[in-house]
Amino acid sequence: MLTPGGAGLPAMAVNDNPGHLALRGALKFFASKLAPTGVGLFLSFGAYAFDLQQLSDQLAKPSVIHGNFIQEKHLRALPQPLTSKGTFVLAKDHGLLWLLKTPLQQDYRINAQGIARRDANGWQPLPNKSAGAQQNRLFLAVLQGDSSGLQRDFELHLQGEAKAWKLTLIPRSLLLKQVFTQINIDGSELVHTIELRETQGDSTLLRMQDSTGTQPLSAAEQHDFAQ
Repeated sequence: MLTPGGAGLPAMAVNDNPGHLALRGALKFFASKLAPTGVGLFLSFGAYAFDLQQLSDQLAKPSVIHGNFIQEKHLRALPQPLTSKGTFVLAKDHGLLWLLKTPLQQDYRINAQGIARRDANGWQPLPNKSAGAQQNRLFLAVLQGDSSGLQRDFELHLQGEAKAWKLTLIPRSLLLKQVFTQINIDGSELVHTIELRETQGDSTLLRMQDSTGTQPLSAAEQHDFAQ
């Protein structure tokens, strides 16, 4: 399971408002369900080198990961990146809590049922076909190390070793190629950074910081996932 060390994706504010700093480059990718493409895997390692299965196994070990994130959206039209900060909770078999703190406060939950946003009345589901919701599915797949899902739509190039690796995702389908040039992920025991490079020249950099896999879910976090 590839975790965020690290959505960032994804990542990850999840709407089109620049104040939320959504990973807009991934939005179109998730506008509709992607049909499976031929499974192809291209890995730059020798017969006994660190491979994708070992990476997935390594990142799948923690049941719960807590951490902080800094997300930078680099737009060609702006001299400085748009930056947002917050915390996240990634729980195996539950999903992802993505809690924006600045520049504004907004909570999101991403799981197998879809994307939800918290308001005064509790968690409210977002339309499954919304760009933000679709984008976060990719982000969750990256963080959870869903290699089978990633291989369906990307060529995967892995370099490095268990303590210092880099995974590059190259789009396979025409739909993906219209949005991304590539996605770069690096880390060690956990994911450290996720970079999305977009075809129009914009990019998003997500840095996962102070991540730990030693703390269980709190009562409040269990409640958020259960609702």
